[in-house]
Amino acid sequence: MPSFQQLEITTGRGQVTRRHFLRNITAGALATGTLNFRELCALGAGALQKQGMSLILLWMQGGPSQFETFDPKPGTATGGPTEAIETAVPGIRIAQWWERTAQQMQDIALIRSMTNKEGEHARATYQMHTGYLPTGALRHPSLGCSIAKELAPADHNLPAVVSIGPGGRNAAQFVGSGFLGVDVDPFIVDTPGSIPRNVGLATPSPRFERRLGLLGELENDFAARGGEVAVADHRQLYEKTRRLVQSSDVQTFEFRDESPQTKAQYGDSDFGRGCLLARRLVEAGVTFVEVRSTGPNGNWDTHRDNFTQVATNAKVVDPAFAALVADLKQRGLLSRTLVVWMGEFGRTPRINPNTGRDHYPRVFSAAVAGAGIRGGQVIGESTADGSAVKSDPVTAPDFFTTLCKALKVDSTKENLSPIGRPLKIVDGGNPVDKLLG
Repeated sequence: MPSFQQLEITTGRGQVTRRHFLRNITAGALATGTLNFRELCALGAGALQKQGMSLILLWMQGGPSQFETFDPKPGTATGGPTEAIETAVPGIRIAQWWERTAQQMQDIALIRSMTNKEGEHARATYQMHTGYLPTGALRHPSLGCSIAKELAPADHNLPAVVSIGPGGRNAAQFVGSGFLGVDVDPFIVDTPGSIPRNVGLATPSPRFERRLGLLGELENDFAARGGEVAVADHRQLYEKTRRLVQSSDVQTFEFRDESPQTKAQYGDSDFGRGCLLARRLVEAGVTFVEVRSTGPNGNWDTHRDNFTQVATNAKVVDPAFAALVADLKQRGLLSRTLVVWMGEFGRTPRINPNTGRDHYPRVFSAAVAGAGIRGGQVIGESTADGSAVKSDPVTAPDFFTTLCKALKVDSTKENLSPIGRPLKIVDGGNPVDKLLG
């Protein structure tokens, strides 16, 4: 049997050394020598299970039509001209523009019974990111940031949370850390595939250190005048930035070492490159990555020309989504990476006079893969005309609780708001156990 000093456990993100393992064991028990090797491993098992888990959210901004994605209704008045195609799983059919995703269906689970009440973009987007409705007095953290707070290593050089896609500064209100602080605030990447502007590999130099020292003196003066909280946040932010720019990990944002074949699989689009960057980031240890699909016409808000716009958007998202799942699986990363495809709501069964579909939160679809999710299945069912949930409704709290369970995060854990109010990571909800393998 190996000694405790020789213990070294390998995880998906590298090695957990004796020093890391010691953090999970009481000093008193070690001092008295009352724990044997098996008990030591048992005590550390909970922490070791969590290490390396990541979440990638593929966000379809504007609300994609379930009829033209994962719940088609061919041959019905509400289904329109959209045809359904077979997938790699017998009995599961999806809309005609998702051929690559169809080939990967054995790893993907569909939820056709998502249901909510919010039909306005900003409010629904906020809720489907945070699990809470917006209030004027408090900015809630997004679920991804809450999960990063629980899972992200404190001493990692790369940001714990990365937000990829156009309009990142505006989107940060939905992806943000809220009252959790700067440690899990998102790092914004507008154009994936190259090192972000104003970030480059910096060599430590006396000049660089002198500048940081001068900044520290200025901050001390401000803190002495009552700005302690602001100074603490500012120092945290600068320390994160210093570690990033001085680390070779910053090269994760570049694709120089990716083969032309891999790049082609994801597609020649910003969304495709965003998905490739998401794979690289979770491979390098980032906990939460959001990749936004806004589509060439701005988003998935298809009040006009729904069928043309969805077909256009799908040409970009379909290959990238499928390639991401396949690539993660091939690299052995899918078992610890949860991939979620969703938008803020669905679209109406009724096709309006502009050949479009309007907002419809009553029933819509989502797709999930990885992190113990049992692929090749459909959860829930909509009615024949797609106007309501027929079976197994899944609310936003239900969905978020399920994501937390897959990632081994306690969804009932409470964080304190700035006024000392305890708020759970997810307020209510029951996990959809059928999703979990």
